[in-house]
Amino acid sequence: MSKPKIRVFSREFKLSAVHRMLAGENVTALSRELKVLRKDLYKWRDHFRLGGPDALRAPGRPRKSALQAKKSTEPDAQLAAARARIAELERKIGQQQTDIDFFRAALRQVEGTRRANAERGVMASTKSSKR
Repeated sequence: MSKPKIRVFSREFKLSAVHRMLAGENVTALSRELKVLRKDLYKWRDHFRLGGPDALRAPGRPRKSALQAKKSTEPDAQLAAARARIAELERKIGQQQTDIDFFRAALRQVEGTRRANAERGVMASTKSSKR
């Protein structure tokens, strides 16, 4: 007994079939013309809708070069995101330090004014909060 021959379709073939389906061609007629099962056409269309053209790869294990490219880009993206987050946090720390310096100077000025007005017979520097 011989095994049934399995056809393997290229990404370009699948893309052209999906584009023709999405353009409104009759799926049954397209299936007959391309000699592809209708269920495969619908499966390719669904994959295309979910993941775009990259989702229409050949069956089987991905090539090593594709896996290596994916692995090499993920850390770069994570590293760039981490660096952006660090820069954002450093800006916040700088702004907080500026605010602290401002309030320390303002507190020194208020304390200096209160000390000078603390002598007997001198009016307080601020009005009472009681009305």
